[in-house]
Amino acid sequence: MHPHPGYAWKDEGEMRAFLSEVSFSTIFVCGAAGPMLVHAPVVVQGRDRLRFHVSRANRTVASLDGAQALISCIGPDAYVSPDWYGTPDQVPTWNYLAVECEGPLRHLDETELTQLLDDLGDAQEGRLAPKPIWSRAKMTPGKFDSMLKAIIGFEMRIDAIRGTRKLGQMKTRDERRAAAAGVAGTGNATMAALMMPAE
Repeated sequence: MHPHPGYAWKDEGEMRAFLSEVSFSTIFVCGAAGPMLVHAPVVVQGRDRLRFHVSRANRTVASLDGAQALISCIGPDAYVSPDWYGTPDQVPTWNYLAVECEGPLRHLDETELTQLLDDLGDAQEGRLAPKPIWSRAKMTPGKFDSMLKAIIGFEMRIDAIRGTRKLGQMKTRDERRAAAAGVAGTGNATMAALMMPAE
């Protein structure tokens, strides 16, 4: 997280919504074999829980249950050229949105894992409307249960949540507009819109 207080993201509800929207995250742990990470989609459970699943064959699995972990979720980002500000003595930078959560992990039982997969599928499939939502009910009987054995689920209790919204807030309104226009020119309309100062 960027240490400048001007970039600190303090609204925990917004940060949880961001985690739900982006979903795909990096989970870091330090096990007996040293530091490790795994990439997985996360599902927000209430105010203080995140759930995810990984392949049982993943090398991190033996180190996850009971571990203190860090989950990092990165959203839109963009390189910002100093030329775009239109003012002298600027330097290159990178703007971005990110949220990280810290807390202990616990292994999910089979019922909880199944619910996690249903919740994840519902959330992601719901974004594909008007396509009919896929569910495991469409699978051949017994196939889901067989495939379930290949993965393992975990839940993090969120003891700390931190966020950064680095969007050029320390620049003047004219510099922010100009930088946003430069980012838009690269085709990154999402980040450009976030960087644009409010009228």
